Amino acid sequence: MFVKLSIASVLTMTLFVSNLAAESPTIELFNGLDLSGWHTDVPAKDKDPSVPDSFIVRDGLLVSLGTPRGHLITDKVYKDYRLEVEYRFSAKPGNCGVLVHASKPRRLYSMFPQSVEVQMQHLQAGDFWCIGEDITVPNMVERRGPKENWGVDGKKTRRILNLTDDSEKPAGEWNKMVIECEGNSIKVWVNGDLVNHGTGATASEGQIAIQAEGSEVEFRKIELTPLP
Repeated sequence: MFVKLSIASVLTMTLFVSNLAAESPTIELFNGLDLSGWHTDVPAKDKDPSVPDSFIVRDGLLVSLGTPRGHLITDKVYKDYRLEVEYRFSAKPGNCGVLVHASKPRRLYSMFPQSVEVQMQHLQAGDFWCIGEDITVPNMVERRGPKENWGVDGKKTRRILNLTDDSEKPAGEWNKMVIECEGNSIKVWVNGDLVNHGTGATASEGQIAIQAEGSEVEFRKIELTPLP
């Protein structure tokens, strides 16, 4: 049976379909089952492949065991996205981080890939650490120290303080970190609070990495949504 549609109906349907097409699909970087889509870089395994794994899947969670130290790195390169990470320190709270725009492996201290690290260390979540890449924030001297000490290597001042250290949940509870990378801008929220916003980053794309840096951390969600 032929149904005659009004011009208004056709326009409405076209707009609806266009809106659906414009919506960016969410990508589950962690599937809850295994480490598909990721690879590890753990220097200690170079000499001894029998060294225990730093990253495992346990009870549907991705777990960074903290040691041996290294990184879990996406196979793919990403740019212009919103990354949502839900994590908690499952044992004694300590250090970990999410690295964005990662590229050259072991760029720093024969361990850390070239990147901008978004710190997850307990009570410091949202700090930036510059690892072979750089970024600018307001009040740079106040938050990074004297300009003559700034740098992206070695003993240079690579840490840029966040805006608040009271956004984290108590130890053992789940935290939500959102990292939005758009062009050369990086914004970070912790549990809904904007804790950092940098511009002029020296990289705008790269892999995403998670650290094993001394403390056991559980992740129940690592989700990426491309920005329109």
